[in-house]
Amino acid sequence: MTPIIVYGAYGYTGKLVVEEALAKNMQITLAGRSEEKLMALSSESGYPYRAVDLNDQDSLHALLQHASVVIHCAGPFQHTARAMVEACLATGTNYLDITGEYPVFEMLQKYDQQAKAKGIMLLPGAGFDVVPSDCLAATLKSKLPDAHHLQLAFATQGGGLSRGTSKTMIEGAGYGQVYRKDGQLTSKPQGHSTMVINYGKFEKLSVGISWGDISTAYVSTGIPNIEVFTGSNEKQINMLKWIHRLRIFMRMNWVKNLLKQKVDKQPAGPSKEKRNNSKTYLWGEVRNLEGTTVTQRLITPNGYTLTAKTSLLFASKILGNNLKPGFQTPSTAYGKDVILEIEDCHFLDT
Repeated sequence: MTPIIVYGAYGYTGKLVVEEALAKNMQITLAGRSEEKLMALSSESGYPYRAVDLNDQDSLHALLQHASVVIHCAGPFQHTARAMVEACLATGTNYLDITGEYPVFEMLQKYDQQAKAKGIMLLPGAGFDVVPSDCLAATLKSKLPDAHHLQLAFATQGGGLSRGTSKTMIEGAGYGQVYRKDGQLTSKPQGHSTMVINYGKFEKLSVGISWGDISTAYVSTGIPNIEVFTGSNEKQINMLKWIHRLRIFMRMNWVKNLLKQKVDKQPAGPSKEKRNNSKTYLWGEVRNLEGTTVTQRLITPNGYTLTAKTSLLFASKILGNNLKPGFQTPSTAYGKDVILEIEDCHFLDT
C-alpha cells in the first residue's frame, strides 16, 4: 500500500490530482466506490487501486491502516466527510479534503481533540477552497492585527464549473447567504449582498456567497465579522433572488435530484485548454473599529489546477512529517505564505 490514498480518484478533480501525482512521480493508491472506473483509471495511470464504499467501515479501515494521508475528493462532503474522518481517527491516518462547504469545516472542528490525541492532522479545504483565500485572510490579519471586519472575494476569467461543484451548489441552494457576524454564523437573503470589486486587473460586480472562509478564516484570524463574495452579473444575481423566493422548494430532495440529473448531462468540467488559459483573482480587505482599512490581492492558476497542486503539496509535507496534529486550516498548518510555494501564485501590489 502506498502512503497516499486519493479517494474519489476518478472524479473530475480527483483525476487532476492523479495527473499531478504522475507529473511529480509521486506514489499514490487510487480509491473510490466504483471498481469499473478505478480499473480504467488504473490502466491509464499505472497506479494501483482499491474499490471501497465509505459505508463499509471495515474495508475503509483496511484501506487506510497503512497509509500516511488520504486526499478525500469525493463530495458533496457534507455527505462523505464524517465517515472518512472517523476512519482516519481509527487508523491514525492524516486527512486532507478539497471541500469549500462551511458546514463541513464547522463539523470537523469538533474532532480537533480526538485528532490531537491520535497525533494526526485534519486539514479540510486543501484545494482552491480554501488555500489561497485563507492565506489572503492571514496576510491581511498580519497587516492589521486589530482587524474587526474581513471581506474576501474571488473571480475567475475563463474556465467553468465541474459537475461536483455544481452539485454542491445545488445542495446549498435555498438556505440563504451565510456569513459571520460578531463571531456567529448568520444568514441573509441570497442575491441581496453585492458590491463592485477591483480585482486588480479588472472590476466586477460581485455577490455574497456561503463560502468556506466564513468558518476557516475565523479559525485562522479570529476576526469576528467575515463575508465572502464571488464575481457575478445582474442575470445571475436576479436568479439567486428567485432561488431565495423559492427556497422552500429548493430544499426538497426531489427538486435537488432533478437539478443534479441535468448537471450530469453537462461536461465533467472545464477542458485542459480552458484551465490553462484561466486565472483566478482574489481580493481581500480588513477594517478595524477605528475605520483603518488594508486591501490585498492575489492571483492564482485556475482553481481546479490549483487544487491538484496544493493538495499534493500538503500531502508531501505530511510525508516529511511536517504537520500539526488536530484541526488545521492551510495557514495555521503551513503559514500565510504557503500559497507562494505554488508556481504562478503571487500577491499584487496595492
